[in-house]
Amino acid sequence: MASSKKPSRRRPPSAKVSKTYRLAPDKLAAAQRILGAATATEAIETALDMVVFRQDLIDGTAAMAGTELTPSDAA
Repeated sequence: MASSKKPSRRRPPSAKVSKTYRLAPDKLAAAQRILGAATATEAIETALDMVVFRQDLIDGTAAMAGTELTPSDAA
């Protein structure tokens, strides 16, 4: 079965903007440690990337609903 590949929905990196947030220090430190992020900003950006990727997975799964999959070695 041939598949039509759709263009990626990923957007090119946008300009950075300065924001101020009030975050729980213990939660931020835990996220930073778990994600292996060197900085709080890196931890936040990584967490946001994961949320966007999660939605991509949900959208992709929904798009495949009802699609019959066959093993690649099946002839």
